[in-house]
Order: sequence, then C-alpha cells, then structure tokens
Amino acid sequence: MNIIREFAPAKLNLYLHITGRRADGYHDLDSLVAFANVGDAIALEPSDHFRFEIEGPCAERLSNEAIDGNLVVKAVQSLAELVGKPLHIKLILTKNLPIASGIGGGSSDAAAALRALAIYWHLNLDDPRLFAAAARHGQDVPVCLKIANSYLTATGTADAPMLPRVNVLLVNPNKALPTPAVYKCFRDGGFAFSPEARLARSPADVLELIAALKARSNDLYEPARKLMPEIGSIIDALQKTPNCLLARMSGSGATCFGLYASAEDVKQAASTLCSSYPDWWIAGTFLPVGG
Repeated sequence: MNIIREFAPAKLNLYLHITGRRADGYHDLDSLVAFANVGDAIALEPSDHFRFEIEGPCAERLSNEAIDGNLVVKAVQSLAELVGKPLHIKLILTKNLPIASGIGGGSSDAAAALRALAIYWHLNLDDPRLFAAAARHGQDVPVCLKIANSYLTATGTADAPMLPRVNVLLVNPNKALPTPAVYKCFRDGGFAFSPEARLARSPADVLELIAALKARSNDLYEPARKLMPEIGSIIDALQKTPNCLLARMSGSGATCFGLYASAEDVKQAASTLCSSYPDWWIAGTFLPVGG
C-alpha cells in the first residue's frame, strides 16, 4: 500500500502591518511570510471510506473538536467536490505544532492535505482547482500550498524576495490564543494602522534581513500581549539570550521567535529557556525551508 506523506511547515510572519479595515469588517494586511523547517505532517493512504485521525504530541488539544470542523477535512472535501471524486482515503495528521499559535498550523495542515490528495489523484500541483479549494478556507491556505516566501496583501498574495538562511528559535507558552480575539482587541483598542512596507530587494545576508525587519513590526503584538501577558515574557526571555538578533511575535500569537546567526546560538538559547521555562513549547529550526 502506497502512503503519500507531505510536510506541513510552520509559517512565520516576519513582519505584519495592519494597513486598514474593509467595509466587511476584515482587516487588510501587509506581511512577509516565510516557512520554517519544523511543522506537522500529513499521511494519506487509500481506504474504502473517508477516515481522519490525529496523533502526535499536540494532538490532545484537538481531541474534542468535531472532525467535520477541522480545516484539513474541509479543504479535502472542497477539492473532492471540485474534482468530482469520492474521498476514499485515510488521512493521518501528526500534530507537532501548538494549536491556535500564530504559525499557520491549521492552514499549513490543510495545504499539505491538498497537496497529498492532488498527488494521489494525479493532479498537477498548479491545477487551479487545488487553489480554488484552498481559497475557500482563508488567505493562509493558498500561501501554504506553495511553501514559498510570500507577501500577504490587501488584494491577496504576492511573491516575495529570496531570503538568506537564518536560524530560528520558536517559543509558545503552551496556551491557545484565538485569532479573532486578537483582531477584536486591535479594533476595539484603537491601535493605529501602518503603511505597506515591502522590502525593496532581497537581503544580501542575515544582518541585512535583520535591519530590514527592525524597521518594521507586528501590529498585533500589543493587542495579543494585552490578552496574554506571557507573550511579553517570552519576548523578554528571547532578547536576553546571547546573540539574539531579533525577537518578535508571529501572526496573531502566541508563538514568538528569536532570530540568530548560527545553529549553535539557537541550541544554547533553547537549552537556557527549556531549563528556566519547562512549561513552554520550544523548538529550534531555520528558515526558509530548504535553505
């Protein structure tokens, strides 16, 4: 029996500017997205009926969720509808990333499931039906389909420049922070919008990337920290680790990341934080994927 496996990498918002709010209530973004070499995994195998299972170290928090409410299930159901095929498959999601953590776990999982199903059905990975299915389930899923540096914009997505390899430490307080609550806090708190700030060119090295990111920010940091003060503690802890070049929250939180020049710096920082904060989820990695 052939098993198709797809990696679902963590998605990091290296900066995130809220540029405005539309008439429908949703916010317009300008955000540089890159993917790290840590994430969840999808396995697909043939079955006589549709089955979906979740395993892995972070699976327990999804155990009480209705299966038909999972983004993976919704995405593959959409593709089956568009292609006109029955879902005679078994999907296994290995959940390694924290839930509702601002690193695109659910969207990346859905995208990985779509890629696996496309391979199983012998669809080209640029088949428009694949992207149509992804687009039904939010702006992040189409971005995660490509696993490529991208900009999230007011009008959709756009290709982003090449990035140098940079070593990353991801830290989450092991608490979920729902995205809608953070946006509501941003809206109700009277936080200011920021202008678009795309990079003028591809950074030549890590230091040029860091300088560019320091000139930008994550506009959701303050509202997220207001809802979950531990986020501020994580940023402080990352900044105190030796040779941390930049510490920032990803997406709507609560996961934060530290950027470092070397993998050894990440290893030392992870060891320090694991000893001091044993309840935190901590993972060393790098970006971009394949870098």
